[in-house]
Amino acid sequence: MLLHIASLPSPHGIGDFGAAAYRFADFLVRTGQTFWQVLPLNPTDAMCGNSPYFSRSTFAMNPLFIGIDPLVEEGLISKTELPEPLPFLQGRIDYYRAETYKGAILERAFQQFKRLPVPDDYRAFRAKHSGWLDDFALFTALKTEFKGMVWSRWPEALRDRRPEALKEAEEHLKEGVDKERFVQYLLFNQWASLKSYCNKKGIQIIGDLPIYVCYDSADVWVNPHIVKLDRDKAPTAVSGVPPDYFSETGQLWNNPVYRWDVLKQTGYRWWIERMGHTLSCFDRVRIDHFRGLVKYWEVPADEKTAMNGEWEDVPTDDFFKTLIEWFQRFPVIAEDLGFITPDVREVMERFQFPGMKVLLFAFGDDDPMHPFLPHTYSRNCVAYTGTHDNNTLRGWFENEAAPEEKDRLFRYLYREPPADEIHWEMIRLIMMSVADMAVIPMQDILGLGQDARMNRPATPSGNWTWRLEPGEITPAIEEKLSIMTETYGRRLKPVVGGQRSEDS
Repeated sequence: MLLHIASLPSPHGIGDFGAAAYRFADFLVRTGQTFWQVLPLNPTDAMCGNSPYFSRSTFAMNPLFIGIDPLVEEGLISKTELPEPLPFLQGRIDYYRAETYKGAILERAFQQFKRLPVPDDYRAFRAKHSGWLDDFALFTALKTEFKGMVWSRWPEALRDRRPEALKEAEEHLKEGVDKERFVQYLLFNQWASLKSYCNKKGIQIIGDLPIYVCYDSADVWVNPHIVKLDRDKAPTAVSGVPPDYFSETGQLWNNPVYRWDVLKQTGYRWWIERMGHTLSCFDRVRIDHFRGLVKYWEVPADEKTAMNGEWEDVPTDDFFKTLIEWFQRFPVIAEDLGFITPDVREVMERFQFPGMKVLLFAFGDDDPMHPFLPHTYSRNCVAYTGTHDNNTLRGWFENEAAPEEKDRLFRYLYREPPADEIHWEMIRLIMMSVADMAVIPMQDILGLGQDARMNRPATPSGNWTWRLEPGEITPAIEEKLSIMTETYGRRLKPVVGGQRSEDS
């Protein structure tokens, strides 16, 4: 199943690591599922549309994901201290009210934490994550101090990270810095508990890694040398993709692009630290925009669209050989959608990285050997009905699919099912394929229309808001999913350690 943590049911405006996450894991177990894929867990920003792919840190987790009940159980706040619930949006992620509500609770929990003896596991957490935690905590405290101002506009001494300025800032902002460390400590503890619960029940977690980092992030502030910036620390080139399925003018992401020559000289140290951290949080990792690790689309920073860019090379073989030698396990999934050239396919084949097959893309051309038609799949791939960037199956069928696309689908199914059955028919197609893994967004399991779509690429607002409501997973849906999982051999027994003997 593909379901973002933020999309879980919750009485607090946004899904989190609390009780509903455990109930969802139990649903996965009852229906015989093997994997739970989530979107990035990093902090989001309203200025970036709350996209989980644009964050101020590639290492930190989102404070909105803290479950409230565990704080009560741990004695960090009492039930009587909890503020009255706000009028949260129903069926939607309510970022603003959730931040207001949880912010007040976290402040009280932090004040209580300061009055207690320092736990040994807190010291251990700080030591383990010292490579990013202290810089992130100071960065976040400074962002608050400067009212959200981008870091390159801070006083020059702080912008350039002069040691004396950093020391003075940490002393001046000690309360805020300590609170950020505390919040991350809570988040990582709660996530570790949830992941352990899933693993013990045979469920593996697939994480999602955007290849780029945001300009206004702790990552770039701390490591300006690894991206293309000028003397004033402003980007000289940014990332994106040329015109494609999603946009006629391409997608201009505006993330700074890497200086691969510098990364290579350091032995890819920053990437090793990033991948090590990510692999410690998840059982497998989907690398978003994988093709950017073979060649990437570089656009001059002053361009308004992504059309006037150029493909630039990456030292791909050396990069992946270094990572694979470093990590005993390198369980990645390559997001290989969009404009994919033969060199990308060659890299995936050489390193045996499974790619993605999205069924929604299979019926646009009258080609019986279209690579996204299930009968053409190889075993080493991950089949999706759709991703977070696609419409839902039903939304596609009712609002996007041209008559000829519907005809091709009906011909492939050898029947013409009604609209309210289309999602199950298409789920069945990828489940019965030879693909080692089949991933289905929760919206498709529920047969929801386009209002439940998670993201519309190149659309700056109105995204990332869909949320599962309590009771929406009915016994009938659960039974149908269980039967289909069993019928097509995707219900597998867990083995020691919660790992599966093969993928599902």
